[in-house]
Amino acid sequence: MRTVRKDIVNLFRSSPVPSNAHYEKQIVLQSRTISNLLREKKRLKFLAEIEFSGFSQWGEDGIIDWLIDRLPGMPETFVEFGVQDYRESNTRLLLYLRNWRGLVMDGSCRNIADIKQQDISWRFDLEAQCAFIDRDNINNLIYSAGISGEIGLLSVDLDGNDYWVWKAIDVVNPVIVVCEYNAVFGDAQRISVPYRPDFQRTIAHHSNLYFGASLPSLIDLGNQKGYVYIGSNSNGCNAFFVREDRASEIVQVIDEVKSFPSRFRESRDAAGKLTYVRGEKRIEIIRHLPVFDFESQSIKQLMDIYPLYSPKWSG
Repeated sequence: MRTVRKDIVNLFRSSPVPSNAHYEKQIVLQSRTISNLLREKKRLKFLAEIEFSGFSQWGEDGIIDWLIDRLPGMPETFVEFGVQDYRESNTRLLLYLRNWRGLVMDGSCRNIADIKQQDISWRFDLEAQCAFIDRDNINNLIYSAGISGEIGLLSVDLDGNDYWVWKAIDVVNPVIVVCEYNAVFGDAQRISVPYRPDFQRTIAHHSNLYFGASLPSLIDLGNQKGYVYIGSNSNGCNAFFVREDRASEIVQVIDEVKSFPSRFRESRDAAGKLTYVRGEKRIEIIRHLPVFDFESQSIKQLMDIYPLYSPKWSG
């Protein structure tokens, strides 16, 4: 793996800064080269070992590509929501490297209009829908795009009702699920923001720290829905799941199912300025806010749930 990583670093160091017209082609070319190198990895210490980002934010491109390479025969269809203008996403590289088809959704009609103006919308079979997603409309939104039954990949990134919306989805049966978790909520408790159909992260609390669900709650939900948790990305924001009937193909070649905390310092003050609060100090900012506790099946204040962090995640 050291040789592969050295090759990747040298590739980027030797690459000239691309012009705007060729920027995306350069990303695809470099991603294809890296992808081919990482596909040689037949066994992993943990999932994050094969991360790289072409269009994804935190290394998800490498993980997704590696998983798909080891799960042949799955439908070449994806659904991703919470994509903004789709220039940074978990599925864009699937179009370029594998010519998949897919549906992307975002709550901003301006973002969707942008996507439809991009060359990617006519070069590939990509449907883009503007919708504010909730647990009551998600299945109809997917079905109305002509997608149902088994698909290859579902990517959930709502910065809010992620747990509740994934729980509601039954119109598709993905082989791989990628779901964002809120590492600020820790790794010791099954909690989520309470469901509100109009939940918006920036409105719910100015800090931007109050959203989504803890990793244990998503792992438990995955088990309920027939999925095996296989690890997270190293930046501590996305959890990866494989459906039980295909999971053995992955689990048997990963030494450790490893989960990572986040070191993001994205907290903001009431004026919207970054405050750079780190670690467990982030909890102090939102400790008074309500969360749904799945253990007691009730809503509690975050400060009343303890401990939130295991020794591995503390500090």
